[in-house]
Amino acid sequence: MQQQISEQEISELVDQFYAKVRKDEEIGPIFNAVIDDWPYHLSLLKNFWSTVLNTTGRYKGDPMMKHLQLSLDPPHFRRWLELFEETARETMSPEHSEIVVAKAERIAQNFMAGIAYVKTQA
Repeated sequence: MQQQISEQEISELVDQFYAKVRKDEEIGPIFNAVIDDWPYHLSLLKNFWSTVLNTTGRYKGDPMMKHLQLSLDPPHFRRWLELFEETARETMSPEHSEIVVAKAERIAQNFMAGIAYVKTQA
C-alpha cells in the first residue's frame, strides 16, 4: 500500500518549484507580472496540492478561471511541466514523484483544453 504524500513533501515541492518558475526566462515573467504576494500564493498552492493529492479540501477556489486570465500557450505549459517534473524528482521518492507528475500532467491538459476552448469562443 502506498504511503500518503506528506504535507512536508508538498511544501518542499511547491517552494522549490516556484523558486525555479520565478527565475525562468520563459514562464517567470508571466507569473511574476500577476503575483504580487508570493508567500500568500505559495500557501494557496500548497493548499491546492494538498487537496489534489490528499483530498484535504483545504483549497477553495477555481484555478481554471485564474489561469484563463493569463497569456498561457501550450509551450508555457510544456515548460511548466518540465520544471515541475524535474523538481518532483529532486524532492520526492520515485513513487511519489510519479503520482504528482501524473496529476500535474492531467491538470495541465485540462487547463490547455479550457484555454483553447475559450479562445475559440472569443
